[in-house]
Amino acid sequence: MAQMSNYLEDNLVNLVFRNTAFATPGTVYVALYATDPTDADTGTELTGNGYARKAITFGIPSDGVSLNTADVVFDPATADWVPVTHVGIRDALTGGNLLMHKALPASVSTLTGNSFRIPTGDFSITFA
Repeated sequence: MAQMSNYLEDNLVNLVFRNTAFATPGTVYVALYATDPTDADTGTELTGNGYARKAITFGIPSDGVSLNTADVVFDPATADWVPVTHVGIRDALTGGNLLMHKALPASVSTLTGNSFRIPTGDFSITFA
């Protein structure tokens, strides 16, 4: 299950309980991490070797759960990537804010010429 970042938690509390506007992103992006990004957004995101964040879309929620509606396929690695241990959802293609994050069941190594992939329905967002 994905965890909310401090940034998203604070903005949701402000929006719902304090009527303070929150600019929601038009597009959200998957970021890959070599270390836990934590709620405070302190992890180590991959860089270089063909890595770039990818847009992700989510379906209509049911009972507080929403799944990604299409495969997310990263460009092929131009050199071996460090093992990916966590993924995050961010509000910008570069920079921006971490919204949610979660650990992978096992670290994933992406070798030169291969692509990291998240199949349709494999990334869930849950508010429970």
